[in-house]
Amino acid sequence: MSTIPAVDHHHDHGHDRHHDHEHHHDHEHDHHHHDHPVKAAPVQAGGSRRNRIALAVAGLWLVSGVYIVPADQQAVVTRFGQVIEPRVFPGIHVALPWPMDRVTKLKVQQLQRLVVGGYLPDSVLGRTQPLASQFLTGDQNIINLRAVVQYSVGMPADYLFHAQDVSRTVAAAVETEMSRRIGRRTVDAVLTTEKTAIQEEVRAAAQKLIDAYGAGVRIASINIESMTPPPEAAEAFRDVASARADAARIYNEALGYESDLVPKARGEARQMTEAATAYKESKINEATGDASRFDLVESEYAHATAVNGRRLYLETLEQVLPKIKKLVVDKNGSFDLTIIRKNSDSAPPRKNP
Repeated sequence: MSTIPAVDHHHDHGHDRHHDHEHHHDHEHDHHHHDHPVKAAPVQAGGSRRNRIALAVAGLWLVSGVYIVPADQQAVVTRFGQVIEPRVFPGIHVALPWPMDRVTKLKVQQLQRLVVGGYLPDSVLGRTQPLASQFLTGDQNIINLRAVVQYSVGMPADYLFHAQDVSRTVAAAVETEMSRRIGRRTVDAVLTTEKTAIQEEVRAAAQKLIDAYGAGVRIASINIESMTPPPEAAEAFRDVASARADAARIYNEALGYESDLVPKARGEARQMTEAATAYKESKINEATGDASRFDLVESEYAHATAVNGRRLYLETLEQVLPKIKKLVVDKNGSFDLTIIRKNSDSAPPRKNP
């Protein structure tokens, strides 16, 4: 604005002197125009400050698109409500600023709990929910069961958008599979030996069902806290349990007796076998020796048949009739009476009655 008079000033420089008054007037007018920039300076400074503030706000808005996902979390990014990144792992990431992109972070390693057959405070307060905890066994018996389910986020996007109430979905899946597994077993099996098998089978089957729903949940464990008969039949079940315990005790005692008796019987059988083997060997050796001796006697007997035959005959009579006095008469009938006399003299005198 002030330059126009200055330009004009350079154009009027070659005119006559009678224009000096106009030149002076123009000079005063020029001084008057020099006051306007002093008044306009604050307006320019205010505009620059507003520009800087706008740039700073725009920079902060752009920087707000940078976000950090902690180590124990994962994130889901949506753009105008549509999922564009279903799973963002821990680290530093960039998204479009709000309201275009929205980042939702989830604690995927945190275990969440729910109760099937009751409520979480029931185990602490000792309460039962008869209607919620009743299950029917395969042999048409009713039992009260309470199980605690622990689960975590498996797929963040599915967890956020595929189920309206994730905990109810998980509870319904676990309860369905629990009813199915208990309905295939007898009440005795459920209350005694099948608890661990039921827990594992229900966990695997419920996980498949939840995956089919697309709920984005991973079941970590299912723990059956209590499994009891109804109060009306509790006494009968206790009697059955007591009888079963007695049967188990007797069976274990029988096993212990068997474990003690069988080794002893085997040891005795081994001793008897060894004794019989030794007896057999001794008899075989004895018979072999007798046979050898008989062979020798037979050989000697063959050399003097008459003499040896008579000697054997007399030895046999001595063995057969050991307490009878014997007199041997030869075949000619000769007999030595002095033998009788000597025997009579040597005999003790008899006393008369």
